[in-house]
Amino acid sequence: MSAINSISAEKLVRLVGTPRCPALIDVRPNDDFDASPWLIPGSIRRSHANASEWAQEFASQFAGQSAVVICGNGSTLSQGTAAWLRQAGIAADVLEGGFANWTKAALPLLRVGKMPPPDRHGRSVWVTRARPKVDRIACPWLIRRFIDPRAVFLFVAASEVPDVAEQFDATPFDLDGVFWSHRGENCTFDLMVEEFGLTTEPLLRLARIVRGADTGRMDLAPQVAGLLAASLGLSRMYTDDLVQLEAGLSLYDAFYRWCRDAVDETHTVHSRRSGT
Repeated sequence: MSAINSISAEKLVRLVGTPRCPALIDVRPNDDFDASPWLIPGSIRRSHANASEWAQEFASQFAGQSAVVICGNGSTLSQGTAAWLRQAGIAADVLEGGFANWTKAALPLLRVGKMPPPDRHGRSVWVTRARPKVDRIACPWLIRRFIDPRAVFLFVAASEVPDVAEQFDATPFDLDGVFWSHRGENCTFDLMVEEFGLTTEPLLRLARIVRGADTGRMDLAPQVAGLLAASLGLSRMYTDDLVQLEAGLSLYDAFYRWCRDAVDETHTVHSRRSGT
């Protein structure tokens, strides 16, 4: 059983990648982080040394959201930072056993070296073509849920993506000629899962479905046609790409939970005629 104001790795891993995941704050000192440059997926880095200064700002940015603080072993640094967050009005726990316990359990990790540089607000900024269908909703979902929960997405005319990327320090994706794009038979979502080290069984299963829907390969999985139909329907329901993205996040939340928790479940309805 978890101690007061703490959460076990086994419980936290069930929340990672879902809308219910708390804000994850990694406060390992730079030397410790440099020795193991990985993050629990969805984490942001902060210094424990000035927690009293950024705690209130964090409370404003993540109003109503709880937090989990992660240090090397779940002791002084995370305990103290969590206490400052609670002082600022945030319900804050620490990860039991810290980062060491998470890695010992071989739980998912995010490859930090592939992350684009943050803007002055600490967010990654991405740019892609307007009027998204599949890949350009799936990739932002993956980024928001597993890589950078505060990521910003700019949707612009296809011809303007390279210049917008340069002028606004944004990372282009799902466009010919850029790093984050299709490679061979794989789509951009496949590439992000691989490059960020997020090759868990549920995400690989979801990547196969996304690839099929994005490339017209209905044979890749039975769920491909459903994702494609829902994606095309969303693109016709919304004229605002950002509103469509917000709606699409729930769609991918559902597909991810199926990939993680429900692949062996069936749903049948048995009915009998009266008197038989």
